[in-house]
Amino acid sequence: MTDQADTIDARTAAAWHQDFFAALADMDEYRATDIVLRARDSGLSTQRILLEVIAPAQALVGEEWAAARFTVAREHAATAISDRAIAALSHPTTSGRSIRGRVTVACVDGEWHALPARLVAETLQLRGWQVDFLGAHVPTPHLIAHLHANGPDAVALSCSLATRLPAAHATIAACQAAGVPVLVGGAAFGPDGRYARLLGADAWAPDADSAVARLEDPEAMTPTYRDPGDPLSALPHLADQEYTLLRRSRRQLVEQTMTGLQKRVPAMSAYTEAQREHTREDIGHIVDFLIAAVYIDRAQVLADFLEWTSGILQARNVPARTLLSALDVIATQLHDFPRALATIDTGRSAVTRATRPAHSRTTEDRV
Repeated sequence: MTDQADTIDARTAAAWHQDFFAALADMDEYRATDIVLRARDSGLSTQRILLEVIAPAQALVGEEWAAARFTVAREHAATAISDRAIAALSHPTTSGRSIRGRVTVACVDGEWHALPARLVAETLQLRGWQVDFLGAHVPTPHLIAHLHANGPDAVALSCSLATRLPAAHATIAACQAAGVPVLVGGAAFGPDGRYARLLGADAWAPDADSAVARLEDPEAMTPTYRDPGDPLSALPHLADQEYTLLRRSRRQLVEQTMTGLQKRVPAMSAYTEAQREHTREDIGHIVDFLIAAVYIDRAQVLADFLEWTSGILQARNVPARTLLSALDVIATQLHDFPRALATIDTGRSAVTRATRPAHSRTTEDRV
């Protein structure tokens, strides 16, 4: 029986994934839900549906948005449909089975991308864990109160945007101070989890399957105590106060950059109020990623964001090299911030590479 189910799984997972993505693209909730239920009826396990049908389809949704083939509204609709499809598959029960342990799954304060965390929560539950899924944007004090009240064996913390890394660091330290080990995941921690280790997480997992494996490894999840009031123990460069001063002056930095850009880009004088607000938001994102990069002293955080943004702009026929003007204006305000200036220089190089014609890039650029 198991062999037959495995054969069905291997034969149909890719096909179900394609069908599910087509339903997401059409924003057809009923069809999407029907597809995952029929996949389960065919013999595909719920875990495989979560990780090999829904998860990759949702990743394609993000790629379609980045390529300007999906609008923001369409991407949001698809994400909501994926979430409801997960709910249709889920029938939480602990009846008649042993419980491996209890895990709290939550997103970092300010992190609204909850679907990756939801997939982890559902996978853990399928593997026999009792899961408290707290969802998106969980303020650290509320999370700690939950830990004290419920005593989980571990916390699985999700963070997709690198701008939330300072908040993630504070949350990791606070959980560990409460005696609970922390597993982290999400794009914010870097493709190989390099920032997770830097910020003191007990373990890092790139996906839901790996998260389960880490949580089932006693050595990986041995609690680590760190004083939440002493970030300098892990990040001694914070002693130079650049991060603190940048964070405090964020609003002023954004507004002065808007003013400086208007002088450099005459076309901005004809912008509508909506266009001006979009520009202000874009500058705010650049500043936020700069602040995060300075916090962990890794210029690549800003460079990766700017390279990604360059691709987004070019897909929408917006000159990506305008990012260089914004970086120049920001840099003129930070002459007393050597680490920030070095980070901006790295960001400039990333934009230059991203906007260079493909045929003119060196082999090293392409690698």
